[in-house]
Amino acid sequence: MKDLIINLLKSNENSFISGQKISEELGITRAAIWKYMNQIKEEGYEIVSVSRKGYMLINSPDLLTSNEIKNNLNTEFIGKNIIHFDSINSTNIKAKELAELGEIEGSIVISEEQTMGRGRLGRSWLSPKHTGIWISIILRPDMLPNKAAMITQVGAAAVATALKKLGITSYIKWPNDILVNGKKVCGILTEMSCELNQINYIIMGIGINVNQNPSDFPEELSNIATSIKIEEGKSFSRKLLLSQILNEFEVLYYEFVKNNNVKPSIHICKYNSILLGKEIKIINRGQLISVTALDIDDNGELIVEYPDGKIDKLISGEVSMHGLWNKS
Repeated sequence: MKDLIINLLKSNENSFISGQKISEELGITRAAIWKYMNQIKEEGYEIVSVSRKGYMLINSPDLLTSNEIKNNLNTEFIGKNIIHFDSINSTNIKAKELAELGEIEGSIVISEEQTMGRGRLGRSWLSPKHTGIWISIILRPDMLPNKAAMITQVGAAAVATALKKLGITSYIKWPNDILVNGKKVCGILTEMSCELNQINYIIMGIGINVNQNPSDFPEELSNIATSIKIEEGKSFSRKLLLSQILNEFEVLYYEFVKNNNVKPSIHICKYNSILLGKEIKIINRGQLISVTALDIDDNGELIVEYPDGKIDKLISGEVSMHGLWNKS
């Protein structure tokens, strides 16, 4: 019922809508309306109420609910079904549970806060309330499991493109990190359930540090992690950024899954790569080895050259490039 009232307020934004009209359209009492209005105000909506005039919405909060995202969402199926939480342990964990129960493709689990956010290799991911974007997208692509790794790069390309459209320069650290000024602002964690020749579902988790302050990061992370707000010197609309990411992702994902064409995503990842042409370190059988990153091929594999001149391809893995953040 709250969502219906918010919709009515939004459709009459900057003008009053009477309690009588709300009562007639939604079939609820004036007392119920008053109760819901108080709940809506507690969520951060600024509402003016005037006797004999009714209620008027003045300002909407930067929440990641369907109501707040849909106006800027131009997708056909990605993000059309949003499962929103105020707080949750992990959006990926919840998305996997829902996927197992048959949740449709394109559904998204979003939380204002994660208490057990996870990155790659089981690392924790700080996810404080109302400061970032913590989402997991349920995907069911009709493709062989060996192609699933490229979904991560489709996601990275979408995030980098969305940031660019908001005037934010970012770089992609193959295969799943987005950096601004050499520090990580976004990580992508892709998990899959599959059989030998069939993908049951893919969960693509995206965590983005948007409006955190320096004090939100522990000292041990201050040199490697940051937020867009810290680097750009101003706050950003989380709901606008999320809508833009989903719009970009659907276009690139559709091209990959339906047209078997991942080249647009790979082109974006190559153009915005922070690694290519640089000496990097990779973990190989537990050892840290220096190699030169040469290229990203059409399958999304990182082509590297070893000190002895040997050329190899990496499907995935840990990459370190301490101190080398500039693209040039």
